[in-house]
Amino acid sequence: MLYALKIATRYLTASKAQTALLISGVAVGVFIFIFMSALIGGLAEFILSRTVGDISHVTVEAETADPEVLIDADGHLLAAVEPGRLRTATLRDSATWVPLIEAVPGVRAVSPQITGAGFLNRGSQVAQVSVKGLEPGRESAILNLEGYIVAGSARLGSGVIVLGRRLAEELDLSVGQVLRLQSSGGVSSVLTLGGIFQTGTGMLDGSSVFVSLPTARNLFALPQGVTRIEIKLDDLNAADATALRIRALTGLDAVPWTDGAEQLMEALNAQAQTGYFLKTFALITIVIGVASALVLSTYRRRPEIGIMRAMGAGRGFVVVVFVAQGALVGLIGGVTGAVLGYLALLPLPGRDEFRPGTLPLDITQGSYGLAITLTVLGAILASILPARAAARVDPVTAIGQ
Repeated sequence: MLYALKIATRYLTASKAQTALLISGVAVGVFIFIFMSALIGGLAEFILSRTVGDISHVTVEAETADPEVLIDADGHLLAAVEPGRLRTATLRDSATWVPLIEAVPGVRAVSPQITGAGFLNRGSQVAQVSVKGLEPGRESAILNLEGYIVAGSARLGSGVIVLGRRLAEELDLSVGQVLRLQSSGGVSSVLTLGGIFQTGTGMLDGSSVFVSLPTARNLFALPQGVTRIEIKLDDLNAADATALRIRALTGLDAVPWTDGAEQLMEALNAQAQTGYFLKTFALITIVIGVASALVLSTYRRRPEIGIMRAMGAGRGFVVVVFVAQGALVGLIGGVTGAVLGYLALLPLPGRDEFRPGTLPLDITQGSYGLAITLTVLGAILASILPARAAARVDPVTAIGQ
C-alpha cells in the first residue's frame, strides 16, 4: 500500500502543470460548494431572523371563557350571555408559571405581557394603536426594542410610553412630549413619550405602543395576572418540542411560532433543495474532471503499467495506484478549496451583522469538512473506472507500444 502511494505521488509530480491544473479545478469546485453552503445557510438564517427573530417563539395566551347559554324547560335557547364581555381574559397565575417556564431547557427569555387595543390622543389627533404592557427590565426580551431605538430610551417606567417612528411622524411627536392613551374599555392615562423605535416593519412602527406592565394593568383593569406570556428560545427550530414540554409542565396551551407558518417553512425547504442541487452539480463537475484526467493519465502511462505488470505487479496493485492518485487529487484540491473558501468568507459580516441589501453569507455554514470528505470520496469513485481500465492492460501489448 505504501509503495502504491509512492508511485501515485510520483505520477502526480511527473507532470506538475497538468496536476496543478487538475487540483485547481477540484479546488474551484470545492470553493463553489462552500460558497453555496454559506449562501444558502446564511440566507435561511437571514430570512428567519427577519421574520421570526423578533417575535415570540412560543406563546402562551389566556383562553377566553365560553359564553353561558340559557335554555328554558322545553330546550329552547333563550340567550347566550358572554360573561365579562368587556373584560380581558387573563392568566391569573402567571407569577407561578413564569419561573417554571424559565427553567425549561432551551428557554432564553420569558416576557409576561398585558395586551389590548387603545387610542392615542394628542390634541385633536387620534390614532388607533395596539398596546403592549411589558415588565420593566424585560423590554428587549422578545423584540430587541433597545436595538431599534432611534430617539430616547427603551426603558419603560411609570408614566412612560415608547412607540414607532412612523406613528410618531403621523402625530408629529418627539421625545418628552405628553400624550393621552385610552384603552378600549374607556380607561385613560397621561404618559410621557420616552423613546421612539424603528424596526422597518410598517405595522409595528405605525400602530404599536409599549408601556410598563403596571400602566397596562391600570388601562385594562387587570389587578392581577397577564393576558399572554411570550417565550424566546436559544434554538427557534426547537419551538415545537419546547411547546409540548411547556404544555406538559404547566397545562397551559403553549403555541409554537411554526403554527400558521407553513408557507414560510415550504419556502425555506424549497430554498434548501435548490442548494442541494447546486452543490450536487459542483461535485459532479469535480468527479468528471478527475475521471477525465485519470483516463488521460492511464492512456499516457500504458507502457509503464505494462512494465509493472511484467515485473509481477497484480491487477489489484495497479488499481490501488490509480485510486490513490485520485484520492490525493481530491484531498489536496479539497483542502485547498476549503481554505480558499474560508479565507474569502472571513472578511464578510457574521450572521449577527446581516443587513438588508447585503449578501447574507454565513461563514459558519460553509460545510468545510463535508466538502473535503465528499470531494475525496468523489475523486475515489471517479478513479475506479480508469484504474480498472489500467489494470486490464496487457503487459506485452503495452510494452510493445
